[in-house]
Amino acid sequence: MDLGLKDRVYIVTGATRGLGNAVARELVADGAKVVVTGREEESAGAAAAALGANAVGVAADNADPEAAGRLIAFAREHFGGFDGILISVGGPAPGFVADNTDEQWTAAFESVFLGAVRLARAAAEELGEGGVIGFVLSGSVHEPIPGLTISNGLRPGLAGFAKSLSDELGPRGIRVVGLLPARIDTDRVRELDGMSADPEATRAAHESRIPLRRYGRPEEFGRAGAFLLSPAASYLTGIMLPVDGGMRHGF
Repeated sequence: MDLGLKDRVYIVTGATRGLGNAVARELVADGAKVVVTGREEESAGAAAAALGANAVGVAADNADPEAAGRLIAFAREHFGGFDGILISVGGPAPGFVADNTDEQWTAAFESVFLGAVRLARAAAEELGEGGVIGFVLSGSVHEPIPGLTISNGLRPGLAGFAKSLSDELGPRGIRVVGLLPARIDTDRVRELDGMSADPEATRAAHESRIPLRRYGRPEEFGRAGAFLLSPAASYLTGIMLPVDGGMRHGF
């Protein structure tokens, strides 16, 4: 299938590693041009260099109120257009209700929630018909994940925001989509497993609850993301797609 990605221009935030990087890699592989962002200029540049000539790295913090406008202007200047954005950010601090501090909640709200809202609003102002706004969220949108209280509090709210945005932007031909990963084999997930007394047993326990009986590979998540952002998915909007090997058992 031709996804129609050739020469389309996307911004992918938080893409120096993990899920954002996986989607950026698949977009570039299918012919898109991508602005890759990360908090540090060096890591953003290295990630872009690994993707080739159709990627460029820019240092940006999702919590920075000026980041959105600067990134869109850069995409237009460097690649000559702007067709969509995938908003991804590193997960907030883990912990149970009694563990997380006000400072951790505030920092997470600024980067995970409000930063995403700002980026989406700025993109909505600049995109034309056929544009797309994507969010990397979490399976916690549907079911809380033990030990990730802050994520459990913020991700469902972002899903609600994304759904509202899809209703408002639909008449303009702009799509809004969300991706809900579960256990994808990234550094972040390995770090979370490593916080347990027995990481191997923790991983085995998670895999036993996944119908496919394994963690997802980053490229599997990346391909799902690239499809949703592509013109091939032109009639999909307002959806939250689980990329989880069947871990969510509800309809």
